[in-house]
Amino acid sequence: MLRTKSILAPRESFDGVRISVMSRHTLNDGITPHPQITDSNYILWLQILAPPIKLVGDYYKRNLPWEQFAEKYLQYIRQGDAKREVQSLAERSLHHNITFLCIEDSPENCHRRLLAEECKRYEPSLALSIL
Repeated sequence: MLRTKSILAPRESFDGVRISVMSRHTLNDGITPHPQITDSNYILWLQILAPPIKLVGDYYKRNLPWEQFAEKYLQYIRQGDAKREVQSLAERSLHHNITFLCIEDSPENCHRRLLAEECKRYEPSLALSIL
């Protein structure tokens, strides 16, 4: 089972391996550590699956609509080391509970949902729970 949720959501026993897919664990200034995010929020931090910093910046500065952000993020995770990591996690999720974590409250406009859906593209029988 592959799940997604906010990194600030409480830990649940069925989360399995909680993986942060954020580029940084800071406040919006990009420097100050986020006071609610500590090592206890996640088990593994895979920054390679976070959107590139410039892409995140363009989206949050509203220079890039969601649709374009999503397209560019998918291009990014469909190549090189990121692609290999996605494929590996998709396969592992068939046998183990894995939860992708990001700061957004809702998955609607969050890359964690795109990442989970990309995993399902590689493993169509994969069960998803996108929160």
